[in-house]
Amino acid sequence: MNSWPYVTGGIPDERFARGKVPMTKEEVRVICLAKLRLPVGGVLWDVGAGTGSVAVEAAVLGRGQVYAVERDPQGLELIRANVERFGLGNVRVVGGEAPGVLADLPDPDRVLVGGSGGRLEEILLEADRRLRPGGVVVVPAITVETVGRTLEAFRRLGYREETVTVSVAKARGVGGNHMWTALNPITVIAGRRDEAGDG
Repeated sequence: MNSWPYVTGGIPDERFARGKVPMTKEEVRVICLAKLRLPVGGVLWDVGAGTGSVAVEAAVLGRGQVYAVERDPQGLELIRANVERFGLGNVRVVGGEAPGVLADLPDPDRVLVGGSGGRLEEILLEADRRLRPGGVVVVPAITVETVGRTLEAFRRLGYREETVTVSVAKARGVGGNHMWTALNPITVIAGRRDEAGDG
């Protein structure tokens, strides 16, 4: 068992099995989880879970039930490997295409949409239909178009939204010196249905 022994988030990327499936990187993952404001014992849908890095860290920190939804077979294998690697019993791996595959899941307290397969609006509508009072939906967006679609959907649904763009650069050794290597900027958009449970 290779669990995370700390009360803070930020599991290093190298602790995860990765393959070639997209993964939410450590610093962005920490911000996504902070914006989700995970309730103890709550239900999280991680839609388009990729390698399962967010699902795993949420399960470690939130002590609730996490549903990692992914349509790519390689992604599903990686999620299972990471769940086993961290010795987690509170992550259920769900194979299939959202939003259809969400029908059999329990209503969520929190939803993260990491990937949508071009069906973002449909997924957000289903999340809104099922979201419990005080619920939060978070979308980490790589493209400008996804930012626009998410903000439009949140405003149409009457959510209070919070948007932050994250630009991360990491130092790497070059000879006897270090230089910065930038990661792609990510815009993290959080939508809250109401004030309940917002703290």
